[in-house]
Amino acid sequence: MKPTHLLSDHEFSQLARDAAALPDAPPALQRAAIDQWPARSSLLQTAVTAAVNRVVALLTFDSWAVGSLAHGVRAVPSDNRHLLFSALGRDVDVRVTPAADHFMLAGQILGPDESGTVELANVAADGDNTNAEAIRSANLDALGQFRIDGIPGGAYVLRLRLGDDEIVLPPIDLGARRA
Repeated sequence: MKPTHLLSDHEFSQLARDAAALPDAPPALQRAAIDQWPARSSLLQTAVTAAVNRVVALLTFDSWAVGSLAHGVRAVPSDNRHLLFSALGRDVDVRVTPAADHFMLAGQILGPDESGTVELANVAADGDNTNAEAIRSANLDALGQFRIDGIPGGAYVLRLRLGDDEIVLPPIDLGARRA
């Protein structure tokens, strides 16, 4: 038999038709072959699932980053912050409000209706924020809203677990507004 890279198009298509006509191995033999390497297949499956279902959201709006207003329009700087992120056909609306010496984070998931949880984690020192340890969590209500109170200042990452999807928001700095 010739190597496949030396076959003509006609020979290759005939070989493919012949292979498609072959019967599949019995299910018991397929399962036995797969079970020969259970640790590798489960490890690979875990890695593939994590890679496929985890995405990082894109920041589409930050109220603190808005440019200067038109001539003659007045505005007072606000300590409240409004952020909007997008990922997987969803928009994530996040509001940061100072509350005494801490902060309150409230938001809503806009998009496909799914229940889920929101986890708040410290920004990891090594820069891998997808595996940072969660310090607080909240369940989404029927309207996709969440609220987390009493957060000290610092840099945090929000992880949204919605069905089979995990959306990781870029780091959010909770603190005084920078001039």
